[in-house]
Amino acid sequence: MKFNTKTIHGGQKHDLAYGAVMPPIYQTSTYAQSTPGGHKGYEYSRTHNPTRNALENAFASIENGNYGLAFGSGLAAIDAVLKLLKPGDEVISTNDLYGGSYRLFTRIYKDFGIKFHFVGMDNASKIENYINGNTKLIWVETPTNPMMNIIDIKSVGEIAKRRNVLLAVDNTFATPYLQRPLDLGADIVMHSATKYIGGHSDLVMGALIVKDKDLADSLYFIQNASGAVCGPQDSFLALRGIKTLHVRMQRHCENGKAVAEYLANHPKIEKVYWPGFENHPNHDIAKSQMDDFGGMVSFVAKGNNYDEAIKIVENLKVFTLAESLGGVESLAGHPASMTHSSIPKEEREKTGVVDSLIRLSVGIEDIDDLIADLEKAIR
Repeated sequence: MKFNTKTIHGGQKHDLAYGAVMPPIYQTSTYAQSTPGGHKGYEYSRTHNPTRNALENAFASIENGNYGLAFGSGLAAIDAVLKLLKPGDEVISTNDLYGGSYRLFTRIYKDFGIKFHFVGMDNASKIENYINGNTKLIWVETPTNPMMNIIDIKSVGEIAKRRNVLLAVDNTFATPYLQRPLDLGADIVMHSATKYIGGHSDLVMGALIVKDKDLADSLYFIQNASGAVCGPQDSFLALRGIKTLHVRMQRHCENGKAVAEYLANHPKIEKVYWPGFENHPNHDIAKSQMDDFGGMVSFVAKGNNYDEAIKIVENLKVFTLAESLGGVESLAGHPASMTHSSIPKEEREKTGVVDSLIRLSVGIEDIDDLIADLEKAIR
């Protein structure tokens, strides 16, 4: 089954009760039993819920995995992965990553005895210098948030397999429409399904997808024991979002390319970060592991000026100044004061997240309106 068909039919079946084409919202916490332990596969909705299970099957299908898990947020999904570890274990992470991931790593799990190494992974071989007997997990974002850095998943996966280390890939920016990390050697794929998978800025959710049954069983146990699951209403909304993921992503990519090229040719813009440019770092790797380059674009206005960046984002009208990304509407953000404010200034600036950086999530509106909006705000 091809991807565009999987988004609509993958892992799904019609409702057994009445043949409903869309999985119904099972808004229930518990299920009747004929005798203690005698039930129809469901006993309590923290453990299993038919709507959530339909969504988890869809997650597995579109990522070419065997098992999917849905959580109350992307960070709850990451938290479940970290609960596979124990004190003394070490993690090698991308040095340019989402501020919430960095906060979870350094403010929560560091105090539980987990050691984190934040490494520039532009060359996968750099990782080798940090692997030792305590290394249990490599955490990768690609493209990274917000610098759009590209990491060679296949090369990192070969290192991880050779050294018997788990590889987890945050695939939020690319989505499985563009990139499928499990096929490239990853053990775990994570999504903030709040973003492109949901696609309409109306839910908060996280996802994990794996191929290995033992790993899936460990994560299912953590999911049930810790309880950070999503509800049936959000599961229904995410299922709806998945059904249009392919057509939305096609437009996101088209509009993202047009915006990136417009900004790159603007006399008041100093630098544009978008992996589709031939001079973008690791562009060739992006071409080899992605089917297109996505709708996320970051840029810096000339002068590298904080006040100028704030003025631009405050004067946008079609782009909305807001947290998050991946919805049908275009959003603009100022990472230093919004998504990445939890990262110390000196640390985030090492990776290029300067006070003048603006991040755009390019939506699916008419491209002429988006470019006109940027032109007015910049000038």
